[in-house]
Amino acid sequence: MDLKASLGVSASGLRAQSLRMRVIAENLANQDSVAQTPGGDPYRRRIASFKAQVDRATGATEVKVQSIENDKSDFTRIYQPGHPAADGEGYVLKPNVNGLVESADMKAAQRSYEANLNAIEAAKSLTMRTIDLLK
Repeated sequence: MDLKASLGVSASGLRAQSLRMRVIAENLANQDSVAQTPGGDPYRRRIASFKAQVDRATGATEVKVQSIENDKSDFTRIYQPGHPAADGEGYVLKPNVNGLVESADMKAAQRSYEANLNAIEAAKSLTMRTIDLLK
């Protein structure tokens, strides 16, 4: 694999993990939000999914965003009859966001991002060593 292809693969990984971290940050930011109207649905957790796609120009397999979908798991119901977002029975729906799960996902995304940065740095270093040998 040539330098351009290896940098392209790592760059696609950086873009993918950056988007994943943004989606996770949105989830964390909205983990305590509630519906705007009584009995309405609160923020729904979002999940980024990726796919492998061959770049025809380089022949390398890169990472592409497949979709950003809503998590279909149930909301948490909390009994708070005086809350403005409470339904007729006095229950407020809370988002289906678990802070621990999001933190673990964020850590995994950060490590993947770092691995791609390290791959770019290694490719750059090997290229510089080759140039030095040719002098």
